[in-house]
Amino acid sequence: MSMTFCNVHFTKQPQKIVYVSGSLMKSLKLSGKKSVKIRLGGEQIPATVKSISKPGNHLYLASGIRKGIKIPKSGGVYLRNLDEGEVQLGPLIGVLSDGHSSSLLQPFGARTGFIRQLLREGKNKSYIFAFTPKDINWTEETVNGYFLSDHDRFTRKKVPLPDVVYNRLPSRRNDFSSSINQLRERFIRKKIPFFNWSFFNKSDIYRLLENDSAASQYIPESHMNPDPDKIKDMLERHSFVYYKPTAGSLGNGIYRLSYVPKKGYYARYRKSSGNVLQRFSTFNSLMKTLQARHGRGLQSYVVQQGIRLIEIDGCPLDFRFHMHKNGKNQWVVVGVGAKKAGRGSVTTHLKNGGSLLTPQQALSRTFGTRGEEVLRNAKQTAVVIAEAIERRDQHLIGELGFDFGIDQDERIWMFEANAKPGRSIFKHPSLRSEGKASVEHILEHCLYLSKFRRREEP
Repeated sequence: MSMTFCNVHFTKQPQKIVYVSGSLMKSLKLSGKKSVKIRLGGEQIPATVKSISKPGNHLYLASGIRKGIKIPKSGGVYLRNLDEGEVQLGPLIGVLSDGHSSSLLQPFGARTGFIRQLLREGKNKSYIFAFTPKDINWTEETVNGYFLSDHDRFTRKKVPLPDVVYNRLPSRRNDFSSSINQLRERFIRKKIPFFNWSFFNKSDIYRLLENDSAASQYIPESHMNPDPDKIKDMLERHSFVYYKPTAGSLGNGIYRLSYVPKKGYYARYRKSSGNVLQRFSTFNSLMKTLQARHGRGLQSYVVQQGIRLIEIDGCPLDFRFHMHKNGKNQWVVVGVGAKKAGRGSVTTHLKNGGSLLTPQQALSRTFGTRGEEVLRNAKQTAVVIAEAIERRDQHLIGELGFDFGIDQDERIWMFEANAKPGRSIFKHPSLRSEGKASVEHILEHCLYLSKFRRREEP
């Protein structure tokens, strides 16, 4: 099997003919053949082959071919020479999201900008489109997808089911619904790679890693659905803990609980009106307040050992590591952002008053000339943990976001892993190139999963 990059052109002839330049005939090993099967996604069509004298790699498709297998556009794309005289165009990449509007201006709401960036970067090396669950016609095995035109506008085109699906459904509720579970399983039954499978729950990650010899040393002590005795024990041993929902995001519902001997218990959390610090004279009064807010069972929460993080100006720092699988199926750190907590905030989230720095800015202020070495160690740790999650998770993962902490002894801790990490760190002016690299890695991994591994550059 060989693969090459070529320029696809359309002709108006109705016949099922493909015109192939001499060098492309040689690359695809079609010399001497009179017919070929042309494939896009799961559809194929037989065609007559005719050689043309033209320098470079060019493929001209008559309209009978283009319409027969729904080829969405001309331009640069990869070709795979499969067995028995079959040539596949692609890859056909589908980006799964949801939409709140039928408008072609902002079809994916707040995610439209990122999806536009993906489609813009990928359209010169693949057939990439975005779609929602309702755009799939399972009977016809087609998708009415959103493509990006040469004028940077969204346009709808019907294409076969894609070669690979990148899952960016933004809602946890939808992601775990029975209809989306069925959708995922249908893609898998058709042997279409589907990544990332779904959001993680915090409990999932802790369970995956607690017995992993390579990764467990980086995970703070954590307990799912703790009873009051366990919370009290953790407070007495660690002085403070984080109490957070297993399916939470953006810092919502998180408490920082602390115990100061002879002074009492404290709960720091955020309400719509701002940050709150509440003191309790007894542990029982603290628990009554939590139970009043979240039910007596306090289910779907995790208690986690508090870590004394490095600080700037008295405000704790943590770090978001944005990880990707590359075109060789290896984990790499693509971007790192340092997040400084706002005054009195329980988390470093930007919407809660946090601020964003580069890791170099943060670590040089806390470790001086050793900052670069600390960052290197943290990047190595991120790869170790990503590999551990992948070993133990049963589904395809191609992207991860880690929330890391570093304590005064330079020890690295992983607080959270996100299967669909946000992209707020790439808004920092010094991290925009990393944001572009993130998009490139997504596309490279799609090429890998769809078996369109790159052999030569366009």
